[in-house]
Amino acid sequence: MIIIQETVISDDIADNFFVCNLEACKGACCVEGDLGAPLEEPELKILEQEYANIKPFLTDAGRAAIEAQGLYIKDWEGDFSTTTIDDKECAYALYDERGILKCGIEQAYLAGATTFKKPISCHLYPIRITKYEGFEALNYDRWGICNPACSFGSTLGVKIYQFLKDPLIRKYGEDWYGELVREIENPTPEKK
Repeated sequence: MIIIQETVISDDIADNFFVCNLEACKGACCVEGDLGAPLEEPELKILEQEYANIKPFLTDAGRAAIEAQGLYIKDWEGDFSTTTIDDKECAYALYDERGILKCGIEQAYLAGATTFKKPISCHLYPIRITKYEGFEALNYDRWGICNPACSFGSTLGVKIYQFLKDPLIRKYGEDWYGELVREIENPTPEKK
């Protein structure tokens, strides 16, 4: 385990290979599971403010689900997540011409319609963050649908922390990420 500031990072994030392979999985993480994408509290306000800019990039079914259920839902544990269509795909997801699910929020971002890239939980996947009093735990969420990403990452020689450089910097900052890289690539003698 690696400890940086108020975060505890699983060694799996340093040791395992991963690069998303959308050609193989078709974006299944936007459909599978029992809820939509986890949302952090500040992201709720962002969705409220930016929805008008994101809405044109969504499917009719996605817009209908959001109209019926709201921009996000609160689950049985009091956590927030994106709305889903018939308890399946994320209401913010859309299929491209190759049948690959893409994030409508990210498509709006890429088109310059919003400054919100996508929920940080999506951007950081396969890392999942668990918040505790005084610290956050970053763990590798193993999921069978991501086996092609593990193989692809291994072929390319890219570890999880390398693949997720941009979202980790987005979440924790450049200094934090630099410290993570130093801890992984040049550990102090007592951590070897």
